[in-house]
Amino acid sequence: MHKITSNPVQYWLLVIFTSVFLTACGGGGGSSDSNDNNTPDVIVNAGPGATVNEGTTVSLQGDAVGTTDALTFAWSSSPALAITHDDTTTGVASFVAPTTTETLTYRLTLQATDGNGNVGSDTLDVTVLPLNTPPEARITYQPIDGFSNNLLPAGREITLLGDTSSDADATDADDPIAAYQWQQLAGVDVLTGVSRDASSITFTTPIRDEDNDLTFELTVTDQEGATNTQALTVTILSASHNVPTVDAGVDHQVFSGESIVLSGVADTSIPSAKPLTYLWLTDSSLEPEIANANVLQTYAVAPMVSTSQVLTFTLEVTDANNNEVDDSISVTVKPFPRSLINDTGVTRQGSTNAINSSHQGDYPGQDGQRGRDVIATNNMLTKAGRGEGGFDFTRLDNIGDEVDDISQPWRCVRDNVTGLVWEIKTTTGDLHGRRHTYSWYSEENNGGYSGPLNPATPSCTLGNCNTEAFVEAVNNEGLCGFYDWKLPSHNELLSIVHFGKSTSPMLDTDYFPYADSGQTSILWYWTSQASVDGTNEAAQNAWAIDFASGNDNFLNKSTAASVRLVRAGR
Repeated sequence: MHKITSNPVQYWLLVIFTSVFLTACGGGGGSSDSNDNNTPDVIVNAGPGATVNEGTTVSLQGDAVGTTDALTFAWSSSPALAITHDDTTTGVASFVAPTTTETLTYRLTLQATDGNGNVGSDTLDVTVLPLNTPPEARITYQPIDGFSNNLLPAGREITLLGDTSSDADATDADDPIAAYQWQQLAGVDVLTGVSRDASSITFTTPIRDEDNDLTFELTVTDQEGATNTQALTVTILSASHNVPTVDAGVDHQVFSGESIVLSGVADTSIPSAKPLTYLWLTDSSLEPEIANANVLQTYAVAPMVSTSQVLTFTLEVTDANNNEVDDSISVTVKPFPRSLINDTGVTRQGSTNAINSSHQGDYPGQDGQRGRDVIATNNMLTKAGRGEGGFDFTRLDNIGDEVDDISQPWRCVRDNVTGLVWEIKTTTGDLHGRRHTYSWYSEENNGGYSGPLNPATPSCTLGNCNTEAFVEAVNNEGLCGFYDWKLPSHNELLSIVHFGKSTSPMLDTDYFPYADSGQTSILWYWTSQASVDGTNEAAQNAWAIDFASGNDNFLNKSTAASVRLVRAGR
C-alpha cells in the first residue's frame, strides 16, 4: 500500500497535477522506484489538444515539475512535424500545420528531464483540417495584329487558352488544375467535334455577312475539388470588314549595287475578298529601282551612296472588297567598301529543287544576292580593268606594262582587287608550258620535310621538276620584268577560283588561258603551305587546289601537280 505524504506542499502539487492530467491526453511518468509514495519524480503537462486548419501556426505551452528547478524539455511528433523549439529550458514551442487535402491527426509528446536525470512525458493530439481556396479560371488568346481586344477576324483559326488558370493554395504548384471544361454559351456553334476537356480549345471563326458575338465559358477544378468559372465574349468581324494580313519582311543592310530583298507575305481568310493586289512603294529620294512592284517577292537595286542611308519600302495590299493594309521595312544602304578579296563568281541562286538565274525572294541572303558579282550584274561596279562578274583583271606584257588592246599578246595578269600579279601558262612547251607538273619542294617553311626533288614522273624543262626549282627559274628569267615570283598561299590561289563556272577550268579563261593541263577530271595546283597528315612528325603533304572542281585538299609532296606563280602587286 502506497503512503501519501503528510507534507502539505507536496500534497498540493499532487492534487494540482492530477487535475491537469485529466485535461491532457496521457499522463505524467518518470523513474521513481525509490519514491515510497509512487509519485513520479517528474510530472509533465503537454497542454490540451486542438483542431486547426492547414497553414495555421499552433502554439504549444507545456510545463513540468521535477525534483530540481532546472528542467530540459523536448517536443516530438508522430507523424513527424517541423517543431520550432528554440528555448529547451521551457515547454514553449510552435509548428505550422501542414497543407493537406485530407484530415490528419498528429500525436505530440513533451518529454521533460530534471537535474537528477529523472524523465517524465505527456502527449496531446492536434487534428489538421484541409482548407481549400477555390482556383481562378482565366481565358487568354494570342493577340492578332491590327485587332483590338476581343475583336477577331473571320475565317481564322483561334486558340483559347486556359493554362494560366491558377490555384493559390495548390498542393502541387506545377500542376494546380485537375480538370478543365469548356462550353459555348452563345453565337454560331464553332465547337462541334472539338474536345472540351483540355486546357485549350481551337476553332475557326465563322464567316458571316454581319458582325457576330461568340461567348465561351471555362470551368476549372483544382486538385482538392473546388471549381471556378470565367466567361469570354469575342466579336467576329463580318466578311466585308476583314482586312488582309501583310508582312513586308525583315529590316536588313546591303551595300550599294547589291540586291535589296523585298519578300512580302499577304493573305486573306475571306474567299470573296480574293484576288489580292500588291504594290511596293518607297519614299526615298534616291529612287531605288524595284524590279517588279506588283508582286509579293521581288527585289530592288541598292542605289549608290557615299554615306549610309536608310530607305523605307512599303508593301500595300488591297482585297476585292477594297480593304487596304500595308507594312514597311527599313533597309540601310552602305557605301561599298574597297574590297581586298575577290567575290566567288557565283551569280545564280538556289531554291528548294533548282539552281536559277532569276532572283529568288523566298531564299534571301544567298551569295548570288550579295557582293561584287551581283553589283556587276546590276551594272554598278566600277572596274580598273575587265573580267567576268566581280573579277577585275588587267593584262600585262613581257615588261609589265598594261595591255589595253585585247588583240595583243600578254604574259601576266594583274588582279585589280587584290593587287596580285599572276603567271600565264603557254602552249609552246617552254618554261611556262601548260602541261608541266612538279613535286612540292622547299628548303624553308616546309613543316619539317622539304619534299622530293622530282615527282615520280617528271614533266618540265628543268633539271629538277619541283616547285622551288621552278620559282628560281622564273625569277632568273624576270617574267614581266619582275624578280619576286613565289608559290601562292592557299588564300591567294583561292582568290582567282571562279565558283560561278559550271565547267572546268574554274577560272576567267579570258585572262587565264591554257589552264587545262590535259587532264579533264582533276587540275591540281600547288600552294606554298605544307600540311601534316597525323602519322609523321614531319609534314609529308602540302595543300593544293583543284581548278576542275574548286575543292582543296592536301597531297603528298611527291605528287605531280601544276604550278601558277604569283607576286605581290601592292
